[in-house]
Parts: sequence; structure tokens; C-alpha cells
Amino acid sequence: VQLQASGGGLVQAGGSLRLSCTGSVSFFEVNTIAWYRQAPGKQRELVADITVGGNTNYAVSVRGRSTISRDNAGNVVYLQMDSLKSEDTGIYYCKATQYGQDFWGQGTLVTVSS
Repeated sequence: VQLQASGGGLVQAGGSLRLSCTGSVSFFEVNTIAWYRQAPGKQRELVADITVGGNTNYAVSVRGRSTISRDNAGNVVYLQMDSLKSEDTGIYYCKATQYGQDFWGQGTLVTVSS
């Protein structure tokens, strides 16, 4: 499974971004797809994930400000982030879990200026 993350960029605090994660396989075959982020000097952390059935899970820090969704037919998972804060800055990675194996994309940089 190959994943391509995109949509990052520089945005002012309070702004919005939509990240996309596009896969090389049908997402109907991928149980869970997740977004993680890694801030400078910090460990990678889960931001949100979504199952093939559409069940979602969010980190407390982004709950209410972010929405994860998936288009299985289009092999794309989106992360809509609103009301961005400086602490949302980091490299965002998508991860697909298929048959117990994890596959990571290359990451897209999000920088929120205050």
C-alpha cells in the first residue's frame, strides 16, 4: 500500500486546511486509516482515524475542530482542520492498516503562524 499525503501549507491561526491522503489500493480493503502528526521535538501522535465503516476517533486536542472522512471509491481520506492553532504545527502523516500491517505516507507539513 502506498500513500500520498498532500494539502499542507502555511496558514494563519484561526484558518483552515484540508489534508488529503490518496492510496494505491482500494480503500474498501483497508480497515483503518489514520492521520498522525509530529511537532518539532515531539513524538508522533494520533490526530484522528476512521474505519472502513465510517467510525471515527479524534485526539482531544483537535476534537470539535477537525473532521476526518473517507471516500473509499476514490481511495482518499480527508482531514479538515478548522480554527487552527500554532500547536497544530507539524508534519502530518497518514497511515493505513490492512491485514494487521501498517503503511505510512511521506507526510505533509502544516505550519500555523500566530
